[in-house]
Amino acid sequence: MMSRQAFLCGLGSLYLSLLFVFLLMDVYARPANNSALKEKAAEGKEENEILPPDHLNGVKMEMDGHLNKEFHQEVFLGKEMEEFEEDSEPRKNRKKLMVIFSKVDINNDKKIGAKEMQRWIMEKTDEHFQEAVEENKMHFRAVDPDGDGHVSWDEYKIKFLASKGFNEKEIAEKIKNNEELKIDEETQEVLDNLKDRWYQADNPPPDLLLNEEEFLSFLHPEHSRGMLKFMVKEIIRDLDQDGDKKLTLSEFISLPVGTVENQQAQDIDDDWVKDRKKEFEEVIDANHDGIVTMEELEEYMDPMNEYNALNEAKQMIAVADENQNHHLELEEILKYSEYFTGSKLMDYARNVHEEF
Repeated sequence: MMSRQAFLCGLGSLYLSLLFVFLLMDVYARPANNSALKEKAAEGKEENEILPPDHLNGVKMEMDGHLNKEFHQEVFLGKEMEEFEEDSEPRKNRKKLMVIFSKVDINNDKKIGAKEMQRWIMEKTDEHFQEAVEENKMHFRAVDPDGDGHVSWDEYKIKFLASKGFNEKEIAEKIKNNEELKIDEETQEVLDNLKDRWYQADNPPPDLLLNEEEFLSFLHPEHSRGMLKFMVKEIIRDLDQDGDKKLTLSEFISLPVGTVENQQAQDIDDDWVKDRKKEFEEVIDANHDGIVTMEELEEYMDPMNEYNALNEAKQMIAVADENQNHHLELEEILKYSEYFTGSKLMDYARNVHEEF
């Protein structure tokens, strides 16, 4: 039988092992380029339904100003993105990728040009738009309790606070009687920001009621030109340090990047800065004057901008164009599959001819 001392020693070793594992998990779970909402666990289905999402599919920048690291996959795969999981069978993913290649290659010349990729990007972006519209119908029903086709700010406020743990009946009664609500400072700040967004989504003539289309603009500002401008203002407000309503490179790369505790974390932060610097200088700053205006950022954020789609197509081709012919062959896409799909396909060269 194990002695008490040996048992306690065993427990101590187990504790140290678990502590080491958790410390490692903390290092790997802190990449600086992920948005706060994506890093934390979902706080309940209802809240996710009624809060504007930080991550907008097919848009190059998050609502909090972080670059969308999944953008290339989103505009190349569309709805099929979830099918390319890291643990998926590589052979199946190769076949899926070959099917996508044939769809992009509309002239069937066995290579993809910039115009073909542009058309595909616009098609996949529109796919994300339609997906958001369908989801919005469900979300709108969740906040329209009387089913009259309109949602007032008070109705939304009640649902939001209920999702935060407040008693829905008590909150509704207090709002009805114009009684003071005891809300913590952080929740009140979120409410104030949401109220600003609510007013912006309320199309003329303003009635403080949102219909289904206006509610879509509230949740997904990329669907409305006016709300797109509002989203840009929010991002510039968060990043603009000198108040001139423009962004310099130093302002754009100065988002909090976490605490650097070791070399690995330092490398993550360095890569994050490098990515933002490249995007600022080569893409967002259209006239290359070192300053990004609200107009430039708005054009950059517009997911249905055809010029941006063509520019993105050329960049995507350049990443994998090993023979420098300004086109992508199937072998090149398979070799750089991780960039296009997020999934690394091994032994692509040996398998590609087997599956034709």
